Amino acid sequence: MVFNRVSSVNSPVTDPHIAPAPTANLTKGIFLIVVAFLCIAIMSAFGKAAADLPTGPLVFFQNGISLLLFAPFILRHGTKELRTTRIGLHVVRALTGLLSQALFFIAVKKIALVDAVLLANAAPLFIPIVALVWMRTAIRPAVIASLLVGFVGVIMILKPSAELLKDPAALIAISAAAFSAVALVSVNRLSSTDKSDTILFYYFFISTVATLPFAFMQWQTPQGNQWMYLLGVGVFMALGQLFIILAYKHATAAQIAPFNYSVVIFSGIIGWMAWNTSLDLTALFGIALVCAGGIASIVYTGKTQTHAFALSHGHGLQKVKGDA
Repeated sequence: MVFNRVSSVNSPVTDPHIAPAPTANLTKGIFLIVVAFLCIAIMSAFGKAAADLPTGPLVFFQNGISLLLFAPFILRHGTKELRTTRIGLHVVRALTGLLSQALFFIAVKKIALVDAVLLANAAPLFIPIVALVWMRTAIRPAVIASLLVGFVGVIMILKPSAELLKDPAALIAISAAAFSAVALVSVNRLSSTDKSDTILFYYFFISTVATLPFAFMQWQTPQGNQWMYLLGVGVFMALGQLFIILAYKHATAAQIAPFNYSVVIFSGIIGWMAWNTSLDLTALFGIALVCAGGIASIVYTGKTQTHAFALSHGHGLQKVKGDA
């Protein structure tokens, strides 16, 4: 779930290779990133509410609306910002991020909102593995331990049984996290040569174009509140990105990435209020382990390198050691 770190061109406070400005305010950065993930939780809730709509139109509206809202900002200096020599990697990033979003929307229609959001945001548990396979980046023992803790939590949430094979929604959600991890590592590789605006534009543009045929084939005219759900998915995706931009003007990924998991709290509250969802103790303990493992992975990795995962819904610009 990708769901996902953008910045203005050459801005000293948002460029991924430059530290936050001297006027940076960590408290404000934390507040803004929490607001960003509140928006992501609301977006996810709209996706669940749209259970009667096909996935194709959902992901099309999500990316299409975000493209329309951000394109004027990205293109404010003209099309020169779109120059790239790594279009293939942009395609990989966009398609894996798109798959993550599509798998999430499929899963969230069938399982509790908080479970789907938590599993889809387990990307920090997969990023070190993807970085190891793709870039031969070694995994420190402390990170391995944090991953084990996180995956134990995943197992507790999944509750492996024959029933899981009959209704694999939870497996689909964790698959979204795996694709999100690949997308985030792709972004880190792109960030060594391409500006953040370029990465952001190509993500929304390629995703919109790629989902258009599916939206057309699966189209069914929304009825009543379904229009609101489609618009909500797109608008709150864009709002989440906006607050992410603002948050990174005041803090680094290492400082505020652990607050990404506020999305789990918000999703739990929304799920309880809207769908009367309750979780058993095993699931709650599993959620705690996944959050602890993910945060520990970010913290321990960050001691020697900037973790690839800053936001699983955004367009990360932080670098992984060994990036080229």
